[in-house]
Amino acid sequence: MRNTAKITTAVLAAGTLALGLSACGSDSGSGKADADATLTVAATPTPQGEILTYVKDHLAQKAGLKLEVKEFTDYVTPNTAVQQGQVDANYFQHKPYLDDFNKKNGTDIVPVPGGTVHLEPLGVYSKSVKKLADLKKGATVALPNDTTNEARALKLLEANGVVGLKSGAGYDATPKDVTDNPKGLKFKELEAAQLPRSLGDVDAAVINGNYALEAKLSPAKDALAAESAKDNPYANFLAVKKGNENDPRVKKLAKLLTSPEVKKFIEDKYNGAVVPAF
Repeated sequence: MRNTAKITTAVLAAGTLALGLSACGSDSGSGKADADATLTVAATPTPQGEILTYVKDHLAQKAGLKLEVKEFTDYVTPNTAVQQGQVDANYFQHKPYLDDFNKKNGTDIVPVPGGTVHLEPLGVYSKSVKKLADLKKGATVALPNDTTNEARALKLLEANGVVGLKSGAGYDATPKDVTDNPKGLKFKELEAAQLPRSLGDVDAAVINGNYALEAKLSPAKDALAAESAKDNPYANFLAVKKGNENDPRVKKLAKLLTSPEVKKFIEDKYNGAVVPAF
């Protein structure tokens, strides 16, 4: 039975999660945690929560790891919870997003050594057209509004010949960096979690892989265009507050997340919608 705690943004807001509050639970930042204590990990539900639950149910006990999974429904609170010590680690983000989050919030969250776990290909979806070329002039395309994923979405559109970006546009590109827009597309910036629900109101939407999966959309089958996994910088990994990288429980989990068993689980369950990155 899946033993996770579902935490919504509203509930978290009611609990006044704020950076700078004193840590509770783990010995945040010290790297000296009880090796026998339960490791609490924050994750978005799909696929990260599912992958962690597989580890918890099938691999953790044999490895001597007690694991608790807490599911969050947004991309901010998993990091604030790690920063203030309310959870021990998180698993939901890629490096460009983490770098941007740390810069903007003054946090010191770091990837756990051991490499990336998986990639969720970003895809373009539509209810009104079957091909990107069929988008009409003046069509509206929804994009994720967080800095790195918006740039990622624009780069996907550029790679498929829909728009052109100015030279040197990087991980912080926005619609203002679009220099070639032959169809005169309009861009609607939305919170990533809202994008699947926007499909009925826009002509197309660029949707993060985890939210596409939750909406029963497959990058492999339903996307008009999707990212390639080759040399992709957006693979997800386990992260902790700086100083906790050597927590023996964290090291155990990092090893389990890049095990042959997890690789097979990802390949069998997601059929290309999520791909191993190790």
